[in-house]
Amino acid sequence: MTHALPEQAPAAPERARVWPEYAFPAGLLALGVFTLVDAATIAVPVSTNTVGPRVFPYAVGALLVLAAVLVGLGVRRGERAEIEDGEDVDTTAATDWPTVAKVAAAFIALVVLVEPAGFPIAATVLFGAVAWSLGARPLLRPVLVGALIAVTLHVLFTQVLGVFLPAGPLEGVPGFG
Repeated sequence: MTHALPEQAPAAPERARVWPEYAFPAGLLALGVFTLVDAATIAVPVSTNTVGPRVFPYAVGALLVLAAVLVGLGVRRGERAEIEDGEDVDTTAATDWPTVAKVAAAFIALVVLVEPAGFPIAATVLFGAVAWSLGARPLLRPVLVGALIAVTLHVLFTQVLGVFLPAGPLEGVPGFG
């Protein structure tokens, strides 16, 4: 005599996983709308012909809004992001919030330090702090690499591209400002 197993209802769709899928298009939409609104505040010189300083920000804002709408429609149609299954990624591991906090603090330090200490020093601190928070030991090599990258970027932006970056105490040193 065989006993029939009771029929089980099909598993409910993962509704708990659906709403986070909308976070990306929502953020993209907010960024696009902000860009469009902010572009309207750009002063247009009288001498501007057909293409003024608002064209590029308007184009970027419109593309951000379009991308947000398309991604949102894709999510609504059921397209979902694939869960990472890389060979060196533990998909079951929890987020390491202390490391996230250290990296966020490093970026905050960059924002606070860039004006008084200058870009090269602030970027070196950022690079070293992020390397330390991600476990780099000994710390000397990442700090030196960060300093090399920061100085190279500073010289490239200020001397080649003509973009102002604060030099801090390095102001007056040839190549820095």
